[in-house]
Order: sequence, then structure tokens, then C-alpha cells
Amino acid sequence: MLKNNLCDDNSAITHFYRFAAVLLSSYIAAVVMFYFFAGDQLLFRRSRGELSMPTANNGTIELTEGSAVEQVFSVTIQRLERIDVQWGTYYRSNAGTVQMELIDQRDGTVLLVQTFDAAGIAEGGLTSLVAETPLEGLYSVPLTLRLTADSLQGYAVSPFMNTQYHAVGGELLLNGVITPGMLCFAAYGTDYIWTGIHYWQFAAVGLVLLWILLMFVRFQICRGRQSHLLNAIIATQKYRFLIHQLVSRDFKTKYKRSALGIFWSFLNPLLTMLVQYLVFSTVFKNDISNYPAYLLIGIVSFSFFNEACTMALSSIIGNASLITKVYMPKYIYPLTRVISSVVNLVISFIPLLLVCVLTGVQFRKSAVLAFFFLVCLIVFSLGLGLILSSAMVFFRDIQFLWGVFSMIWMYATPIFYPESILPENFRPLLYINPLYHFLKNIRMCILDGISPEPIVYLHCFLIALVMMTVGTWIFYKSQNQFVLYL
Repeated sequence: MLKNNLCDDNSAITHFYRFAAVLLSSYIAAVVMFYFFAGDQLLFRRSRGELSMPTANNGTIELTEGSAVEQVFSVTIQRLERIDVQWGTYYRSNAGTVQMELIDQRDGTVLLVQTFDAAGIAEGGLTSLVAETPLEGLYSVPLTLRLTADSLQGYAVSPFMNTQYHAVGGELLLNGVITPGMLCFAAYGTDYIWTGIHYWQFAAVGLVLLWILLMFVRFQICRGRQSHLLNAIIATQKYRFLIHQLVSRDFKTKYKRSALGIFWSFLNPLLTMLVQYLVFSTVFKNDISNYPAYLLIGIVSFSFFNEACTMALSSIIGNASLITKVYMPKYIYPLTRVISSVVNLVISFIPLLLVCVLTGVQFRKSAVLAFFFLVCLIVFSLGLGLILSSAMVFFRDIQFLWGVFSMIWMYATPIFYPESILPENFRPLLYINPLYHFLKNIRMCILDGISPEPIVYLHCFLIALVMMTVGTWIFYKSQNQFVLYL
């Protein structure tokens, strides 16, 4: 009872309860909002078992009345949605109707059937057999795609084939005769995401783990031990007035004696986009849809990262006179520099939204999820900024090395070019680039209007958390020696 009374009388416990209430309520709100904004992408993803269409190198037969082309195959798609077939027309006007059927070989059931006007099929064109409701239960099931027509000789189309490919688990039959090769067709669909199906169970486990962590922090407080996390939060609240002043100072200093002032936060990303658009648009405009918005998202995101890290780098050295005279947790200085960059980031999003609207981007609810990856980018930048600010105290050359390294990092990140142009041997370097993951998913949420898979959120969160943990540890271990080198 004595320990409990001491715990209840401890002033830190009051801050703990406030912190715990905010953290738990924020977690619950984030879980519910994510379920709403993620939409179908939380439960389904494009199937990895989709069949891509082979390149045509031959025709099959002229599909006249009484003839048939049958492709036996199987797919590893959990929810089959569409099957495409490529056709040849002999470069003439054709007549009649073409029928596509999908048949379950186990019992001969016709799963899908659709007819098409042969006159409307172009040379090399596609016809699509679409399921109104995705077909389930066909994973690795033997299927037959049957093509027939009622056209007359000389007015019939012919499906293409590839003589060097063979369909998985099947064969090609032309008028009942097994023929080497594969019909030029493709199968598309979606698979269930296991983590999405069990989303609420994972959310409950996360809540329990969060509760255990909070109870551990409370146990430390009641035992009179220090909780670095809670101490950092208390210090941030205690010095919030000074933090506000430092952020305001950095913001005003940036635009001091500037005729346009804060307007440069709007104009700078637009001018940068304009220059890079004029230089690169002729090269990449056909490879990237809505290139202006694609480019500006990259510019705004990387500019924030570069500015935040560059400002944090000199935060300790630049405040040497203040550090040696006034006591304040030293991590406050790089923190305020990053917050100043966040303010510029928020302002820069105004011209970004304007460009998106003018270029016809259709905003969907998944666009809200881009803020998650922006938060990960901010946390990552703060962690790296802590490392750079510590290193700068002991090695002044860091400021010059960082300038070169940041330029290399910019060109190694798909800001103004599509990732598809990179050779395969460079792809591993791209995948280990944290900015690539943040940027790719921001664009996906805003431009594509879809949410990444749940595992992608965990991946980006861990990248940011690891950098923040490493940066905090390095800064904490070296901060007591700062005064010796200032």
C-alpha cells in the first residue's frame, strides 16, 4: 500500500495518465480510420497468380460456324475477375458474333459466357470475359476457355496464339485437335490478404501490447526509475514556449529581407517543378501519367527531407551560445529545426493540391492515407537529423559530405523519372532506399487512389522507427560531450 501511495503522489504519474489516455485514444482512432480509408485494398490485392498474355507469333484458325478453339488451363487466383483474348482480323471487315465461355472441367458447368460482335474486333484487339461478381473456389481448378462463332468463311476472326508457350496445367485444342502452343489470353483477379481478413484481431493484439508497454512505464515510475520516453514528453511540454520561439525564429530568419517572404514556400516548389518539367517531360511524359503531379509530389517530399536534415545538421553548432548559457534538453534544437521544415511542408502542399486539381487528379478517400507516409518521412528525417547534428559537433566536414550525399540520394530516388527505367541490377539499391518507399506510397494514395497492402504500412513504420531509435540513441550517448567541442 505504501508503494501505491507513493506512486499516486508522484507528479510524473499525472503526466503518465495523460500520455496514456492520448496514446490509447489516438491508437483506437487511427485503427478505425484506417479501416475506413483503406477500403477494399485492406482485404484484397492483385493476385500474384495472374496470367500475363504471351506475345502472338501465329494465328490459330478462322473461327467460323461449327469450329472451336479451346484452351485448357488452371490459375492460382483466389478471386477470378476477367479473362482477355487477343484476336486477328486478317485486316478485313468481318461479320457475325463470337462467343467466349469459361467452363469448369470438374462437372462441365459454364461459369461465364459472353458474346461479341465480330465487326467490332480490331486487328490485335482484345475481348474481355468479365465476371460481375469475382469467381471464387477456382484456385488450381482445371478450366476450359472455349471460343466459338457463327461467322461465315471469309468473314471470321481468328484468335492469336504463341507456339512456344504452354498454359499451366493444360493444352490448346483447335477443333478438338491438341496443338502445341498457347492461346494468347490473360487471366486477372485478386487474392485475399490474410492480415486484412484478421485486421481486428491484429488491432486487438496491438492494443494489448500497447497497454503492456504503458504498464511497464508506470511500473518504472512507481519504482522511482526514469522513463526516457515520458521524460522527453514532459520536457517537450515544459519547454513548449521556447520551442515555439525557436521555430518562429527559424521561420522568420529564412525569409528575412525577402521581398516575397512566405510566398516563396508556394513559389519555390512550383518553379522547381516547372524547370524539371521542361527538362524531363519530353523524356518521361509518355511513361508517367499526370507527370506534373507525379513530379511535384517528389519535389515537395524530397525538399522537405533535405531541408529538415540540413537544418538539423547545424542545429547544435548554430545554437552553441545558447547551449552553453541556458539549460534545455539538447534534442530540442534539432527537433525545432525539423518542425520548421514541417511548417514549410504544410505550406508547400497548397500548390501541390492546386496542381493536382488543375491536372485532373481524382481524389479518393485513400488520399488521406498519404499522411501516414508523410509522418513516417518526418520521423525518419528527425532520426537522421539527430545523427547528423551529433556528428557535426565532432566532425565539421559532415556539412560538406552531407551536401554531396544528399545530391546522390536525390538522383537515386525516382523523383523526376519512373522506376521502370532502372536496370534490373540496380533494383536492389532502389528497394533499400527508404525515400523510395515513402514516395512511392504517397503517390499511390494520391494519384492512383488506392491504398497499399497492410504490410507496406508496417514496413514504412519500421523504417522510420529504426532510424528514430538509432538517432535517439546516438544523440543521447554523445550529448554530454557537446560542450567540449562547441
